[in-house]
Amino acid sequence: MSRRRRKRLGRTLTGLALLAAACACAGIAVADPDDFSTSERTPGGVAARGATRLGRDPASSSTPSRRSNIYAHTLPGLLTPVTRRARYLVYVPDSQGSGVYVIDPHRYRVIRYFQTGALVQHVVPAWDLRTLYATNDIGNSLTPIDPVTGRRAGPNIPVADPYNMYFTPDGAHAIVVEEAQRKLAFRDPHTFALQKTLDVGCSGIDHMDFSADGSFALASCEFSGQMVQINLRTEAAERYLDVGGSPQDVKLSPDGRTFYVANRFLPSLGASGVQLIDAHSLRVVRFIRTPLDAHGLYVSRNTRNLYVTSRAGGAVTVIGFARRRVIARWLIAGTPDMGGVSPDGKILWLAGRYSASVYAISTRNGRVIASIPVGVSPHGLCVWPQPGRYSTGHTGVMR
Repeated sequence: MSRRRRKRLGRTLTGLALLAAACACAGIAVADPDDFSTSERTPGGVAARGATRLGRDPASSSTPSRRSNIYAHTLPGLLTPVTRRARYLVYVPDSQGSGVYVIDPHRYRVIRYFQTGALVQHVVPAWDLRTLYATNDIGNSLTPIDPVTGRRAGPNIPVADPYNMYFTPDGAHAIVVEEAQRKLAFRDPHTFALQKTLDVGCSGIDHMDFSADGSFALASCEFSGQMVQINLRTEAAERYLDVGGSPQDVKLSPDGRTFYVANRFLPSLGASGVQLIDAHSLRVVRFIRTPLDAHGLYVSRNTRNLYVTSRAGGAVTVIGFARRRVIARWLIAGTPDMGGVSPDGKILWLAGRYSASVYAISTRNGRVIASIPVGVSPHGLCVWPQPGRYSTGHTGVMR
């Protein structure tokens, strides 16, 4: 194992231990009892510890109006002619390895493995939906994948430090997140030729999402407790926000008014959770508590709810966008991390980063349908195809 890999793994495991210790010392609960009740173990499932719903079924709620919904084109059945040709598969990069596992979602089993490059982190759909790319962090390369065949589509493309990757909403740029270098590399979205490198003044830049009008991105800096606003017209860092803790995934609300930011642990509050940032003023306006180690954010297929993964807490929290409150908590026997929702919205697919498994979770009741052994450290899982006109990257954020 390389020095860089050992350092990153050690840093992550140490962070998890510190989070757990902090909670124990503070004597706090990892969930707000006013928001949801504790689940019981479900019968017949070693992988599932149960699910508790409050109010209406999260997956059957009505959908927001198309006029005010940036995800209006991601509803069930809205596949493009390009994505209709893709084979329905789940791609799982092993972040402590150098390859991608491919899962058949109908049979819940691994059907293929292929080499990509060292320390592969995410599988990212291209803006035009024609290709998937495995981001090989230490391998300094991207591996193209053909979504029609579910296999490699050619030789690796040299790209420096691609921990993560996004695409601007207008399709003009790929943004390669060079986390270790504290840089964002603006590249041609097809050839990946370098257009511009932007140095950022924060540590651990990682996840981002884009404003409704596509004029800026808001990115998290997990090691310095900051968010940075990137002006996409000038391609410059315009503003830094101190949010504390360790901010992770970022997702814009359907109405375009609020950024939701997962935060692993906020010492000032003694809790993990989701910070809500006003998309206009860029001020934190609310905090929603979740179980320990909040990390990934995924919009439900009906676009009414947000799924929040908690790795160390072994849970998925369901937040309703309309009232901005917790409506359910699903307990998972593992470490749910990154993933995506099935095209029909019935299954939430998540990688178990520190439990060497992938989970298929019912969005109706939170039951773990299957727990599939995969690699050593499955990370940026991509479910493909997805409804939507174009991809803004990461593990399949569609608009």
